[in-house]
Amino acid sequence: MATQLEAARQGKITEAMRIVAEAEDLHPQELRALVASGAVAIPANPAHECLVPRGVGQGLTVKVNANIGSSPDRCDPAEELAKLQAALDAGADAVMDLSTGGDLRAMRAQVLANSPVPVGTVPIYQAAVDITGQDKGIVDLTADDLFKVIEDQAQEGVDFMTVHCGVNRHALERLRLEGRVTDIVSRGGAFLACWIIANQQENPFYEQYDRLLEIARAHDVTLSLGDGLRPGCLADATDRAQLTELITLGELTQRAWDAGVQVMIEGPGHVPLDQVQANIQIQKRLCHNAPFYVLGPLVTDVAAGHDHVACAIGGALAGWAGADFLCYVTPSEHLALPGPEQVYEGVVTTRIAAHAADLARGRQSAWDRDLAMAEARRRMDWDTMLSLCLDPRTARAIRESSPPAEDEVCTMCGRYCAVRLIRDYFRPGEKD
Repeated sequence: MATQLEAARQGKITEAMRIVAEAEDLHPQELRALVASGAVAIPANPAHECLVPRGVGQGLTVKVNANIGSSPDRCDPAEELAKLQAALDAGADAVMDLSTGGDLRAMRAQVLANSPVPVGTVPIYQAAVDITGQDKGIVDLTADDLFKVIEDQAQEGVDFMTVHCGVNRHALERLRLEGRVTDIVSRGGAFLACWIIANQQENPFYEQYDRLLEIARAHDVTLSLGDGLRPGCLADATDRAQLTELITLGELTQRAWDAGVQVMIEGPGHVPLDQVQANIQIQKRLCHNAPFYVLGPLVTDVAAGHDHVACAIGGALAGWAGADFLCYVTPSEHLALPGPEQVYEGVVTTRIAAHAADLARGRQSAWDRDLAMAEARRRMDWDTMLSLCLDPRTARAIRESSPPAEDEVCTMCGRYCAVRLIRDYFRPGEKD
């Protein structure tokens, strides 16, 4: 069975490509060419039976991912399903199950069975939970342990996997020489760094990369090459360690494409506003225009409780500069495991950033939606206005919580509504 990338290179338009092309208002041949070049990825594991494929990359709308998952301190399978539903209700284009507590395999099976959007994982989390459950440490993992988890999750139907292949001995030496405030904040990156140091061996994902590619190709799993050395604070942004890893990811991207495997590149992290555009441009150059998947970026370190806002500010600028996939952040970031309501708010906030980026990139469908909203506001057509909102649920609840004396207006201005006054005097007869 050919992967999406292999099929595209053979000139074939798959059913997944047809679905994505229709959703993106692209000619199927145009999308096929983008997939063939690696500029677009369609994470679509054939074993994910309820999947409605989504595309990520050049020429497509900016997508939004929602992270869900349990922790050792908070593990409730029912809550995880509620978080999945909250993410879907809010309009997420993908979800990642980052569970580290409870029965990870059972929860992942539930997510895959109930998610029509692509599902991603970080396989080393499963490996870490398995080994610590045997009263051993993460540093006791073997390469076979790691690849067994990847094989299992690929068979289960996981569509894309974050693998920190660029956290190698060379990158760690650059990190040591550079010096950082926060060193490594990526959980998967930290696991591998500790393993490398303790075992005095190379990262198995890097050293045995061909083994990883073989599994990914067999199941058409998209590799999301993780940024294990992403900056965890503004002071560490765009340093030698981060860029050393990125150079390696660019090399690994080409090897994956040569093997018929789709790739996305993960990016920072905490980045000051004035460095966001440069980070996107560097990634696109070093990684051959592969789809770029960014966490935020967060543009300040002091927004705890409101990090979803800091994320949206950075995400909008990143999307305008060329980032293709925005990973959400919730108000709980840096503080606690989010619940369903935080998940919903995080997705909506990041979708606003993605939409703003689509507008700045000249996406016609985005402009059509905003124009329709403007026209509905002029007409004072509340049903249409509420339906066009990125978050109709919240918009409707706010309006219903404060009913005006006259249905046509709202309680902000009431009888002094500027829109109605101008309509009545500047556009007489339009009401009818």
